Amino acid sequence: MNSFDVIVIGGGPAGCAMAMDLNSRGYDVALCDQARFPRDKVCGEFISPGADPILEKLGVLDSIEALSPKRLKGVAISSYESAELGIDYPVTAGSGLRPTSLSVPRYQLDALFLKRVQSAGVKVFEQHKVIDFIFNEGCVVGVQGWDETKTSFSMNCKLVVDAGGRNSTSLRKFDLKREPKGSSKIAFSAHWQGVRLPEDYCYMHVSRPGYTGISSVGNGRANVVLVVEGSAFSDGKTEKPETFYHRVLMQNRRRSKMLESGERVEPVRSVESLAFAVKPVPCGGLLLVGDATGFIDPFTGEGIYLSLRSSQLAGEVIHAGFKSLNFSRNFLSDYDQRRQQEFGGKFLLSRVLQWLIYNRPFCNRVMKSLSTNRILAETLVGVIGDILPADKVVSMRFLSKLLVGVLTGNAELDLPKVLK
Repeated sequence: MNSFDVIVIGGGPAGCAMAMDLNSRGYDVALCDQARFPRDKVCGEFISPGADPILEKLGVLDSIEALSPKRLKGVAISSYESAELGIDYPVTAGSGLRPTSLSVPRYQLDALFLKRVQSAGVKVFEQHKVIDFIFNEGCVVGVQGWDETKTSFSMNCKLVVDAGGRNSTSLRKFDLKREPKGSSKIAFSAHWQGVRLPEDYCYMHVSRPGYTGISSVGNGRANVVLVVEGSAFSDGKTEKPETFYHRVLMQNRRRSKMLESGERVEPVRSVESLAFAVKPVPCGGLLLVGDATGFIDPFTGEGIYLSLRSSQLAGEVIHAGFKSLNFSRNFLSDYDQRRQQEFGGKFLLSRVLQWLIYNRPFCNRVMKSLSTNRILAETLVGVIGDILPADKVVSMRFLSKLLVGVLTGNAELDLPKVLK
């Protein structure tokens, strides 16, 4: 039976970043993924500016740039068919320059990450599906599963990091996923050729029954993602996903103008139950990183940055655990506290903005406020782009300024209630 210091489940950005971090610290690391790369998945394919320093530290930024990705200067938002408001990322204090975000196809990005992991000396097991854990005195000390030939395998370790995403082994084994209250959301995604985007922005169009994110990913292609409330789609009973996707895209006039000369060049893919929270891990010897720790709505959350940063935080706690030879549940809970401190404000911002975008009058008035106050607009986009800390906007002072155009006439907004 193979034995390692750490076994990482999942070969996406979170798992690869985790494996490279621990490998650079001198630990013997194995990575298992059920797929064979390159493989594709539904994703906004948008990496916020805040991720650049992490990618550079991991030694992959230059390789990503070599793929000729698109660099985006900010976000352009349209509220219920209004003209798009283009908002650039704010100037950073250190450089005095405006950063940009990366837009690159996931199948290219993930394959690049995995290749970098292999070249670093991490033992990679593709087409190895982990289905359960091995326990010793209440702590995880290994994994077991099936390989590509349907042969069972087992591996021992001192610690397991589950980066298996929304369907990870840990979430299923311990029933950790907590679905949000209210209607769930579904994302549909496909690449298009020939889409006309006026400038280098990620174009967000808000209109019932949801919103879209459209951005160039380089080489003449654009990624077109549609996010809707689950109740808007009838699970294919009366309408196929492709038909629904095109119909909703084209019923917004501003969107249809961008897409009318374009052509979808691949099947429409979808993923359900976008936003969810996760309960604490009930045992020692196990940490979760990336989407396995929960996922916020993509309108206000950039999953790749969250994945990379959560792996950094986990690496610090794991390293401390090896030094003290302690992987108990209590010791590893320090990671949960660090993650909450780091991302709690972003999750709160997500709830606030989700409330706003699905209330047309408020959304329109907030957009008007942003259009007349560029500092507010750039601050908001700076937080969304992971350049500025979330507490810059998750405060009564900022939100009161942002919503000055909302609180008019008979309109009432209970901010304390929204912020709960």
